[in-house]
Parts: sequence; structure tokens; C-alpha cells
Amino acid sequence: MRKSIRILLVIVTFVLLTCCYKGSTVKSTISNNISSTTPKACNSKLTSRAAKIGDYYPFEKGTKYMYTGAGNEYNTYSVYVDYLIGNREQIIVNNGCTEAIKVLENKDGELRLISSKNEIYYRENFTYQINNNPEILLKQPLTKGTSWTLKDGSKRTITNVKVAIKTPLASYECIEVTTVRKDTTSKDYYAANIGLVKTMYTNDGKVTSSLSKIEKRVPLVQTVKFYYPNAKNSMNYVTDKKLSFNTNDITKKIFENYLREVPNNNVGKLISDNTKIKSLYLNKDNMVYLDFSKEFTQEMNTYSAYENQILQCITNTFGDYYMVKKVYITVEGKPYSSGNILMKKGEAFIVDYKNIIVLTQ
Repeated sequence: MRKSIRILLVIVTFVLLTCCYKGSTVKSTISNNISSTTPKACNSKLTSRAAKIGDYYPFEKGTKYMYTGAGNEYNTYSVYVDYLIGNREQIIVNNGCTEAIKVLENKDGELRLISSKNEIYYRENFTYQINNNPEILLKQPLTKGTSWTLKDGSKRTITNVKVAIKTPLASYECIEVTTVRKDTTSKDYYAANIGLVKTMYTNDGKVTSSLSKIEKRVPLVQTVKFYYPNAKNSMNYVTDKKLSFNTNDITKKIFENYLREVPNNNVGKLISDNTKIKSLYLNKDNMVYLDFSKEFTQEMNTYSAYENQILQCITNTFGDYYMVKKVYITVEGKPYSSGNILMKKGEAFIVDYKNIIVLTQ
């Protein structure tokens, strides 16, 4: 069954092909309350000038594309533009089961897939990554017969430039790109001023994904678990918060704001109002690196046991978000040090879910 699904879906650029990840504590959604684009008629034709990649695959901030699938449960998916840096776009692909991060580049007359990472549930800017042999999705000149070979030996060709395609959203005049692989043939359809509007994964046309909705100026919303200390009973509490991220938002800044808030008066703050997060990232050693400004320790002013609670709650919050067990906390780039706790260089705090109570609002 898995093998057959892979054969059907391997050629689609934007669909994630793995089964559900059961352990994720972060769920991403797109806010649906801003603006929606639902054209009544096709508006996808260009003038007589030579068309460019950007005409048929525009990069737009804060945009969500929804595709409705047929013939396979994984063919329904959404695409959200999370980062847009220069000529590169990073998108989150969510098929309702799991997520993937993909980086696309518009360069030298080519639309390139720079990287693709499956089961990434945290925000991280990957647009800087280098790939000297990327997959070419679309190539100029955008004329019938333009052809290129992929690194696996498959052949991709522009087989038509005026194909009438009807989707649940609208009808479009499209460029047809055909990919011939060893076991299957697929077709992608790109419309001017829109981008990818349909993919046919099999020759019989029964397995498809079609554009059904476009939403603009919407944020990405992630449900994140935050942990808080209670000094009275020495217990730690957990609650869900919905964090909103616009395209290019800096993750550490959003977390910084939420860390200063408390859900009620029964739990304590995690950082002071003056404390800043100077850096936050998941390292290759599978450990979160979290650096605070000096105010974190200077303005904590508490006793040893409660300080441990605060540090444990911070560790659990970021360990949960990045789905790791270790968080290396530093202050101004130096190992955590206070009058009560002294950590060694490289020594991390460990995620621990003991004595955790779900917070009721």
C-alpha cells in the first residue's frame, strides 16, 4: 500500500507523502478570517511579451493556497508562504496529516526546488541553504517543447502552453508540464498570475489535486504548549496558546512576547518584561539553543526551588515546540549562572513532564 502511494504521489512538488505523525505537539492552521480570492472568471492570460517564471509562479507574502484532491486521501493539501527572502520562497505544505517545508527559488529563468524537509512542525528559516543540483520545476522559454532532465533521469517537458483547465476555484488557460518517470507520468498546470492550479498524477487523470481556494493576508497559526510554575504547590501547569505568525516574522520575537504573559494569577511569569531572547534555534546536535539577555537572571529575584521550576517550564515549552529532549539555556552567550544554579559549557536542561497539571482557565 505504501509503495503504491509513493508511486502515485512522488512526482508532485507540493504534496507530502508520509503517514500521520502522532507525536507532534504543534499544530499549524491558517487563519480564515482575513480575505479570500475567488475569481468568477479566468484572469490568467498574459500580453504578447515573452512570459517569465514570475508570471506563472508569483511569490506572494501571507498567501494560502488550498488544493482539493481526488483519487487519493493525501492529494488534498494546503500551501502557506512562510518566508519570502529575495528570490526564494519557503512554503509549509500541510495535507491534514503531516507537514513539510519546501524552499523554492526563481533564478536564471528557472523555478527550482532547493530543499524539501518532511515532518517539520516548527518555524525555521531554511531559505539560506545551498543546493548545487536542485530540481527544476519550470524552465524558460515558456514555450512548447522546452525540455530538461531531472537528476534521477526523468524527463520534464513543456508539452502545451494553452490548455483549458477547470478547477473548483475557476477556469484557467495554462502551461502544461509533463514529467515522464520510469513508472508513471504526471502533468502540472500553471496559470498566469496564479501559479500551480492542478496536478494529474496518473495518465488516466483520476488521481489529481486542483486549486480550490486562495486566501491572502492571512497568518500561520500554531498551537503551542506553554508551561508555567506555581510557587504555592510546587507544581507546573501546561496550557495551549495559539501563536500567529505572518510571513517573515521572527520566531524568537513572537515567543518572547508570549513568554511574558500569564494565563491567570495562579501561575508565574517565565521571563520579566525587560528580558529579550537574543537567539533561538535547533542545532544539528538535536538540541535547542536559547540565549537570553542579562535581564533574565538579573530580574528573576527568587529562591532556588522556584528558579528550578521556571527553568523547567521554559525547557519544557521549547523542548515541546522543537520536539527534542534537551534545551541549552545561556545568558548573553554564557552558560546559565545564578546565585543558586551554575551550569557548565554545553550542559543542557532536560525536558521533564513530571508534576505537570493541565491548566483550566
